[in-house]
Amino acid sequence: MVTSEQRRRQLARDKYERQAERRAAAATARKRRNSVFGAALAVVVLAGGGTLFATGAFDSDDKKKSDPAAQAAPTPTEPTVPTRKPVEGCGEAAPGSPNGKQWQAEPALTVDAKAAYTATLDSNCGKVTLALDAAKAPHTVNSFAYLAGEKYFDHTKCHRLTTDGIFVLQCGDPTASATAPGGTGGPGYKFADENLTGATYPAGTVAMANSGPGTNGSQFFLVYKDTQLPPNYTPFGKITGGLDVLQKIAAAGTLEGGTDGHPMADVTLNSVTTAKG
Repeated sequence: MVTSEQRRRQLARDKYERQAERRAAAATARKRRNSVFGAALAVVVLAGGGTLFATGAFDSDDKKKSDPAAQAAPTPTEPTVPTRKPVEGCGEAAPGSPNGKQWQAEPALTVDAKAAYTATLDSNCGKVTLALDAAKAPHTVNSFAYLAGEKYFDHTKCHRLTTDGIFVLQCGDPTASATAPGGTGGPGYKFADENLTGATYPAGTVAMANSGPGTNGSQFFLVYKDTQLPPNYTPFGKITGGLDVLQKIAAAGTLEGGTDGHPMADVTLNSVTTAKG
């Protein structure tokens, strides 16, 4: 005969087992829902994964919310700026800052295409002199001479040095700093390419940097060693003095230690002047 106490215990066990079954069923349902959600999320990530991965968006908040260890991790510190080393022949730059002037249109053409023009780049690492080719690149020489006359190049950094395959020092960006990326600054106007037919870039060439056809502005590069480039960059002069200055800058390498970066020498154009004759 079953006592009332035994009956009570049996009912309690039955209730516990029913609750356990419901909890197990609920857990299975949640697992299925999560599996479906995970599959749907995978489709979304694969569809837009190129952008998410490239921008790092997939690695930020999602990890921190789901991973307790990530939440407890210390905040990453800012990357250490490499230390500059002294470079032979380079001293302190003259005090001053780029004037950053802007113009809405290319200056009127005033150079004499039949005349000779010269330029002097007076930098904190030495002087570089140029013979400008107004006959073959009149608009380029005209713009360069105009910007020099406006002191646009004064106190600007030569922000890029390449030392493998392409051997150039790039200058003329008033927005560049000693360590921040350059390559985006300009005078506010753009002008067409010139002198591209059969263009080559041996050591001593001076040519315009650009971001595509017809996008010349103020940035130019100085070739210190024979370089193979497609004929896409307007050559507008030759280095007549100071090639050794550029070679010393190049020999010191880049600040970052790679083959393309800021020059180890903090090259600053104290002044840039042009003259006719």
